[in-house]
Amino acid sequence: MPQRTAQLLPATEELLRQFGDRMRLARLRRRLTAKQVAERAGMAPMTLRSLERGGSGVTLGAYAAVMQVLGIEMDFNLLGKQDQVGRELQDSRLTTRTQPVKKIRSPSAPSAQKLVPTKPSDEINWLQQSDFASAESLVGLIDLAEPSPAKQR
Repeated sequence: MPQRTAQLLPATEELLRQFGDRMRLARLRRRLTAKQVAERAGMAPMTLRSLERGGSGVTLGAYAAVMQVLGIEMDFNLLGKQDQVGRELQDSRLTTRTQPVKKIRSPSAPSAQKLVPTKPSDEINWLQQSDFASAESLVGLIDLAEPSPAKQR
């Protein structure tokens, strides 16, 4: 007796049904009968019918076999490629700079003081006030972040 699969959410069931519809349309565009595709994929026509209806009990291997017969197996490369939630979770764990930064003077304009953030929350205000980050300001940030052995005289 086959194992039961986990119950899917209605939205996920709908996505699977739409995928099955696309598989059926791909078969019809190629003017292949269900019997031909089922034979080439090594499955019973009943399995192909269930697959084209978006059946959740059909194995991923069966979907892959049909995609291979239809010549669209490379579409598997697209699954999960744009993992926006995963990227946001990963980025949220990145550490932010907590080292205070002192004010520096621009060599091109000795009398004008450049605003440089002293803590991460000030960085937004600094960018909004200046509209851009000058090369001198960015060099100052790099110099303060990691002192090089040559500058430790």
